[in-house]
Amino acid sequence: MRDGEPDTGRPRHVTVAQSFARDAATAACEASAQIDPGDTCFVLAFVPDGLDCDALAPALEDALDGVPVFGCTTAGQITADGYQDEALLLIAFRREHFRCASTLVEPLKPLSIAAIIEQVRDADTRFTHTAGWSRLALVFADGLSKQEDLLASVLETMLEGIPVFGGSAGDGLSFKRTRILRNGAFHDNAALLLLIETNLRYQGLSFDHFLPEGRELVITAANTEERMVYEINGAPAATEFARLVGCDVRDLSPEVFAENPMLVRHNRNHYVRAVSGVREAQALSFLAAIDEGLVMVLGRGKEIIETLDHELDVSDPAGERPDFILGFDCVLRRLEIEQKQLGAAANEVFRRRRVFGFNTYGEQHCGLHMNQTFVGIAFFDPERNRLH
Repeated sequence: MRDGEPDTGRPRHVTVAQSFARDAATAACEASAQIDPGDTCFVLAFVPDGLDCDALAPALEDALDGVPVFGCTTAGQITADGYQDEALLLIAFRREHFRCASTLVEPLKPLSIAAIIEQVRDADTRFTHTAGWSRLALVFADGLSKQEDLLASVLETMLEGIPVFGGSAGDGLSFKRTRILRNGAFHDNAALLLLIETNLRYQGLSFDHFLPEGRELVITAANTEERMVYEINGAPAATEFARLVGCDVRDLSPEVFAENPMLVRHNRNHYVRAVSGVREAQALSFLAAIDEGLVMVLGRGKEIIETLDHELDVSDPAGERPDFILGFDCVLRRLEIEQKQLGAAANEVFRRRRVFGFNTYGEQHCGLHMNQTFVGIAFFDPERNRLH
């Protein structure tokens, strides 16, 4: 479809399937029945909180006749109907358009840079190039590892010329255990790197809806390794943050943090450093890298649905709309949308733009680990490669 509203029909180059069954084996069978294994190169599986992962992994392997399945647990799914909490979401990538190779970084914490370099170099070397096809990489990391910042930086350096996109695994809003799926098993304290070749044209996306227009604040005491901030502006962190945003410290919640983000400046851009919660002694636990002396600024939100629709309104040089968009959307964005009762509007945008993916504990793009951001890849018809 050219220069108009996007076609809201099914994508042509992937098959999107889902099940709301709460029994893992049943969910695997129901979702897999919508996929043709003979036509499929690999499947991405985004798993809802509460589904039995240890039963799900072998059930998917059996139901999909050995087709490689990769994925993670999530803080929500983006399906053909928009945001969901209890959907096992499968995205099957067709052999005609995709090839892949994978490697598992395990353990992720403590992170061995030398080991990652060796693994990535070996995986990239063994993955033979197909003439005329383009490459990209996906990374799914344990969302509680606190290692995504360093991992994203190393991958960006090692995979020079190959853009890396990804999301941190979640488990609803529990922040207790996140897991990575590869080779018929779920893994703790791990990250998956998926190298992909495609004959589809693609375009990377990354955006949030905040402007740096609030008050500045300085981290004055922190545990960098654990992403724990004890003091802001010389005062207990939670108490000072509550004062700055104008609420009682007892009222701090994921929704308050979602609407009042702290931003850091990097290469002339501002990125969110999100908070997962309040800990003992009024400490704040962050979802991305922090350090003592770091200067941040409170962000002011733009209209979130208008921004979402505008940023997803992409086209290729010929003016063609994407066949689909693979998206990694921070769970804190979803919390803000739902708190403002804008869920139906967001779901309509996702449906029209054919966005599929999951809600994350953090997003990775261009060597950075971010929060409260939408990161995605828009895939276009292959003939665009031949014309441009």
